[in-house]
Amino acid sequence: MNIEPFFHAQSSTLTYVVYAADQSECIVIDPVLDFDMNSATVHTDSADRIIDFIEQNGLVLHTVLETHAHADHMSAAMWLKQRCDASIGIGSGIKAIQQHFAPLYGMAPESADVTSYFDFLVEDGDALTVGALSIKCMHVPGHTPACMAYAIGDAVFVGDTLFMPDSGTARCDFPGGSASALFESVQKLLAMPADTRLFVCHDYQPNGRELSYVATIGEHREANIHINDGSTQKEFVNLRTTRDKTLSMPSLMLPALQVNIRAGKLPRNDRSNQPALTIPLNIFSDNPYAIDPINW
Repeated sequence: MNIEPFFHAQSSTLTYVVYAADQSECIVIDPVLDFDMNSATVHTDSADRIIDFIEQNGLVLHTVLETHAHADHMSAAMWLKQRCDASIGIGSGIKAIQQHFAPLYGMAPESADVTSYFDFLVEDGDALTVGALSIKCMHVPGHTPACMAYAIGDAVFVGDTLFMPDSGTARCDFPGGSASALFESVQKLLAMPADTRLFVCHDYQPNGRELSYVATIGEHREANIHINDGSTQKEFVNLRTTRDKTLSMPSLMLPALQVNIRAGKLPRNDRSNQPALTIPLNIFSDNPYAIDPINW
């Protein structure tokens, strides 16, 4: 099996192209759509690099898999689908995420149907086959209720469930997130063989170290700074919830989620039919002086 990583520096995101040796069909996991907030510009440079790699290596993109609805970057899944005639899959928990956020963005009921955007939804234990790749779907809630990991051979693509051992775990303070659930999800991963490789979705390169995106189960058991063989659930929940209280909201959360619950399809203005984003005001503010958006 071949795994080709692509790093998106702006969001510290890893995208993976996965394909079997001597096979043409491939999958892409967690692709990124470039977005500049200051100029309100989207572009596809990062996604096009992936397409170039696929074409130059004689591959055919069969499926795009999302580990969850990301809050820190926009998904390029729809762009890849349109360019490569691929299908898009995500965990069935996306329905709860979409139901929560669709009203905030003023999405009409008919446009809030996940099947309008995603080609298929997966459940825990589902098995997918793409060419010679056998993919096991694992529900790993905690960071969000929709989080999935995808196990292929000795590799597991864990999304934001775990970071590299020196960065710990993902935050759990998003709607539907749960530190207790994340502990259980990580225990499920850590019960796998010690030489299993975990590929992360983000690497923030703490202390300026070089990019790193894969570590074994054994390395996490021994050295993950948030959860390891010596961690109890109570200790982890206390550590995670305490840390989450100090974290700012991701800068791209409100722009990104309205795109990502649509599988990367850009929303459009009802009148102009031009691509446009909606930014709901004061929904997540804890500022006591924030204006009440209802009575303004």
